[in-house]
Amino acid sequence: MAADIPQVRAGENAALKRWLPLLGIVVIVLYCLAPFYWMVVSAFRRPSDQFSNAPLPLPFSIQNFKDVFASGNGFGRGLLNSLIVAGSVTILTLIIGMVAAYTLARLDFKGKNLVLAIIITTSMFPGISLVVPLLKLFVDIKWINTYQAMIVPSLSFALPLAVWNLTAFFRQMPQELEQAAMVDGCTPAQAFRKVIIPLAAPGVFTTAIITFIAAWNEFMIALSMTNKKSIQTANVIVSQFTGATGRDQPFGSQMAAGVVVTIPLVIAVLLFQRRIVAGLTAGGVK
Repeated sequence: MAADIPQVRAGENAALKRWLPLLGIVVIVLYCLAPFYWMVVSAFRRPSDQFSNAPLPLPFSIQNFKDVFASGNGFGRGLLNSLIVAGSVTILTLIIGMVAAYTLARLDFKGKNLVLAIIITTSMFPGISLVVPLLKLFVDIKWINTYQAMIVPSLSFALPLAVWNLTAFFRQMPQELEQAAMVDGCTPAQAFRKVIIPLAAPGVFTTAIITFIAAWNEFMIALSMTNKKSIQTANVIVSQFTGATGRDQPFGSQMAAGVVVTIPLVIAVLLFQRRIVAGLTAGGVK
């Protein structure tokens, strides 16, 4: 009987080791999804039930979504503005970031590591510290209530991380690829465009998704640099919902708008999750 005790304990330890990681995963998933679940449930409640704590939206209602897209809110225009700003930031970040990263990865020059250190250091600046000087500058050059007033600051926040990520990715690619292309008659620019960029697609795609999500969710700069509804992004317009009377809290409408704003990001991540994972893990094993 005494000899069976160690075997029982070994079996319990094995079961604990098998189930404990799964339990940790379940806790993390629930922790991440709980806010989104509550946002969806609150969005589908009736406006009169918006502060209910019931786990399901009964009776089911889409009135909050109708209120979000009411003509006076300007939410549809805000979505278009968010798409213009986030799309422009993503495209410009990739164009500038790929050229800068390829240069830093392939060329040997004095101070290259210092340049990389400065680039990553600039990403550490808190955005709030730049709002006041940027606001003063944009007022002077009459950029307030323009797309470039939102795109240029977002570009400065997105570029350091993009250059750093792409530099690490390009460094892992063998230089023999460009050399072989140039032996076949390509110029250095053609070798970069026709050989390197297609092979770097996973890293470029991952950088694009991360940049787009960051630009889509940006709020502080968009709020500070615009005061006209026709140019504001969806996030800013949601924060300025006033409710039916202008004084009540439009909690249900804000939750419905949050669902609408989140859907494009969820769809993008679900569609391209394999490429994102491939880009994030590329180079992890040599």
